[in-house]
Amino acid sequence: MHRHAFLLAGLVLAIPPVHAQQAPSTAGTIWHVKAILPQGRTLDVKAFDPAGRQHDVKAIEHGDAHLLDVKALDGGTLVPVKVIANDDAFAPVKAIGPDGKLWDIKALTPEGTRLDVKGVAHSGRIIHIKAIGTDGAVLGVKAIHPDGHMYDVKGIRTNDAAVEAEVNGVAVAAHIKALPQVGGDAQDLVWNVKAIGRDGHFIDLKALDKAGNIHPVKAFYQDGNAQFMDVKAMVDRKLLAVKVLVSDDKLMPVKAIGADGTIFDVKAILPDKTILDVKGVAQEGNIIHIKAIAPDGGHLGVKAISPHGELRDIKGVKFTEGTLETVVNGVQVRAHIKALPQLP
Repeated sequence: MHRHAFLLAGLVLAIPPVHAQQAPSTAGTIWHVKAILPQGRTLDVKAFDPAGRQHDVKAIEHGDAHLLDVKALDGGTLVPVKVIANDDAFAPVKAIGPDGKLWDIKALTPEGTRLDVKGVAHSGRIIHIKAIGTDGAVLGVKAIHPDGHMYDVKGIRTNDAAVEAEVNGVAVAAHIKALPQVGGDAQDLVWNVKAIGRDGHFIDLKALDKAGNIHPVKAFYQDGNAQFMDVKAMVDRKLLAVKVLVSDDKLMPVKAIGADGTIFDVKAILPDKTILDVKGVAQEGNIIHIKAIAPDGGHLGVKAISPHGELRDIKGVKFTEGTLETVVNGVQVRAHIKALPQLP
């Protein structure tokens, strides 16, 4: 069910500290960001700095293409684009300069009219980004690869708090990203999380407490959000966050975190009860690849699988440049674990 995005309330797990980092260059594949008219024509989406200068807005693919950054380009500097925390029914989408000043994000008609770009509603932790036509019509905003592939441009949240983070001193409600387009079966609210064996059979993923008790790990389809699905451990009728933790280990630990900071191992369990580690094995851009580690050291893919057979990739997702992403219940977290659409 869609609700206005910004009548948000909830528990603050952790608000990350100010992150003022700018990516050093536009290295990576550039996707165009456009608004789509009902007739199929496209409108440029641009940023306007406080001096009135116009800047391109692009989605940038850094290696892995599951989740693309959306940035305003200022020479070789990438300026973050965010949904700004705000009490308006439609929340502003702005670029945030290094000095904390806000840059307008607009869709331009052929006549030069500047259309607002706003967050208009949300589905779970996805915020729907639209350009607002002069007649009040809402126009989809897309990232378009030069080869014709198209992604949805969305606001992404990692918790239910009104403020997701602060960027250059500005309170942010959501990060603007481009994601693969998906369908979704609203009947399937709870998806299984499995590793894929080399024989094609699925391997259970479970959370283990210190007493050796086994608890389910699931992905959740909530409020129409099939693009950025939460992955949780179900322990004593509570849902626990599953995260990549900060560590100096080469293979990054994947754990569930209890309300009191208790750490639960996340493991893949073979039919013969052999227990396999589940780790973050490599990072590409904002994405950390999550794998089960086979007995011979090989890597097994980890997926969310709906009861009707749809698949999503399980990945670690980062929104900041540093190793520390946030702190959850006193535990340092490197990345959030999410189920994302498989790449086309």
